[in-house]
Amino acid sequence: MSSPDGTPTKGVLLRPLEPGDAPVMAAWGDDLLFCDEAGWSRDLDPAERRERWAALVADPPADLLRLTAVSGGEVVGYVDLHGSEPGRRELGYLVGGRARFGKGLGTAMARQGLDHAFGVLGLDEVWAEAADANPASVRILQRLGMTETGRGGDTWHLDRRTFHRQFAITRAEWESPGVS
Repeated sequence: MSSPDGTPTKGVLLRPLEPGDAPVMAAWGDDLLFCDEAGWSRDLDPAERRERWAALVADPPADLLRLTAVSGGEVVGYVDLHGSEPGRRELGYLVGGRARFGKGLGTAMARQGLDHAFGVLGLDEVWAEAADANPASVRILQRLGMTETGRGGDTWHLDRRTFHRQFAITRAEWESPGVS
């Protein structure tokens, strides 16, 4: 969790995207198994992937706030707060590089994303979804105290047809003792 002033805790700090992040994030796509886990296209060549990331950093969509996650001085992923509804955004997160999977970074990043959503942006509610076939992502949302709200659309995860499970949490729930 990060403090309101941005001081890192649990070894992960969120900060705005910087131009130097683009090649790091693009390089994660060199690992085709990572692409499968992340739902990224396998079809982009490295130069095209770098160009797309550079363009996203330089000119992000108006409804996307993407924050870089840093741990030990290295870029380890990103957190998204996406949407344009007043007071409400969708939380997304990605741990970069398969070697970092399973080390608690996803939970730490998502927790800091919620801290940012409620503490910095002043949002009232955050929602998220995870593929039912991705139990690690489902557990992260549950650990954060998010309530399952329903079934989302169909999707694919690792060549398996599945569906999204949707979750939400309000600012009041997040600020309750023992949650954040």
